Amino acid sequence: MTVCTRFAPSPTGYLHVGGARTALYCWLYAKRHQGKFILRIEDTDLERSTDEAVQAILDGMAWLGLDADEGPYYQTQRFPRYREVTEQLLASGHAYRCYCSKERLEEMREAQQTNKEKPRYDQRCRELNLPHREEPYVIRFSNPTDGEVVIPDLVMGDIIFQNTELDDLIIARSDGTPTYNFTVVVDDKDMGVTHVIRGSDHINNTPRQINMLKALGATLPLYAHIPMILGSDGKKLSKRHGAVSVMQFRDEGFLPQALLNYLVRLGWSHGDQEIFSLQELCELFDVKDVHRSAATFDDEKLLWVNQHYLKTLPATEVAQHLVWHFQQLGIDANQGPTLEAVVDALKERVKTLKEMAEKAQVFYQPLSGYDETAAQKFLTATIEPVLQSALQRLTALPAWELTAIHQAIQDTVAEFNIKMPALAQPLRVAITGSTVSPSIDVTLHLTGKQHTLERIAAAIEFIKS
Repeated sequence: MTVCTRFAPSPTGYLHVGGARTALYCWLYAKRHQGKFILRIEDTDLERSTDEAVQAILDGMAWLGLDADEGPYYQTQRFPRYREVTEQLLASGHAYRCYCSKERLEEMREAQQTNKEKPRYDQRCRELNLPHREEPYVIRFSNPTDGEVVIPDLVMGDIIFQNTELDDLIIARSDGTPTYNFTVVVDDKDMGVTHVIRGSDHINNTPRQINMLKALGATLPLYAHIPMILGSDGKKLSKRHGAVSVMQFRDEGFLPQALLNYLVRLGWSHGDQEIFSLQELCELFDVKDVHRSAATFDDEKLLWVNQHYLKTLPATEVAQHLVWHFQQLGIDANQGPTLEAVVDALKERVKTLKEMAEKAQVFYQPLSGYDETAAQKFLTATIEPVLQSALQRLTALPAWELTAIHQAIQDTVAEFNIKMPALAQPLRVAITGSTVSPSIDVTLHLTGKQHTLERIAAAIEFIKS
């Protein structure tokens, strides 16, 4: 058997954290077994599905690097196939036309609620076995009336439903459009899905889908239902907890590698190991090892993981993601140091790419001014002759190299018999406007000779004025 998994989001919103984790689990399981991973867009809810949401899903998957072996497939492009299977079920007696009016269904539901019964269709049209009539109808699946459905869930263990608890659900609406549970069944059968890995909120759909698969004579896939992700308050993760959209994490400066590493650990573990390469995950991940209990999203832990990747990934790899943040700030990366040099200089000082880009602005764009407190403390008349001497030495350098810059600063410190911070901090304020930056020689090197000399000269004028 070739393992085949699928990620099947509905395009009614962004790709959220829970969906991204499900996609990752499906992707990893297929990779581990040299199988196939399918992306399927379940867009049959024509009123709520949007092109923007479809694009948000595709963008999120692409940013995470979860490439599909097949797809994306779109359910709206498969309507003829669903009609064909509907006719097949009608012909075999596994489905029937229901002509009950909305008024009758509402009256029936109200009576059931009054009697504290589970709301469900009473199978009237199933028993009447009415021939085709020229009036509105829906098509319902003839669910078995006895026995039970056992789901040997790979995460939750055996889950049992009595068929008497299940309704004769609608598989085609009165306008002919198919319903969610039915399209899923047809797609999983046609696409050869062997493992359905999805959120635990789908558990109630599973017995209905299994019964339809049996009616179609299909081989049943194995099911694994993943517990939900909770916020720090113990409630289901939602907008009120902050960033829940995958692309929001990109916007806030997280690396996709860090988010993937963090997500895989929300419900799965391998000993005490915290950091995994993608190759390790492909070799180690097994859906059977996913925990049954819900996981709690921890923003601080994600920041820690992100900082680890900023420090340890090759600078060229981090730089590829830093470009986007430069673009958001209007920074021209061609008008300054290389992005790799910026990454190396700032990776120990920041937790996100957004923070890195903001701190790097000073190397590419004109200085907007000085921090008032820093200027009052460090840009004083006492330091003016020291800055004048440093400016002369730096101006005379034939090549703008790190060792030469460092030596020029050292020589100035020696000339005035002062300690390094006594010059480094005024230089830092002159170059960056603040007292925080990488080591002073690296800061000057990244700023470039022309801008460094201009800014020191401007600081001297500031002191004089």
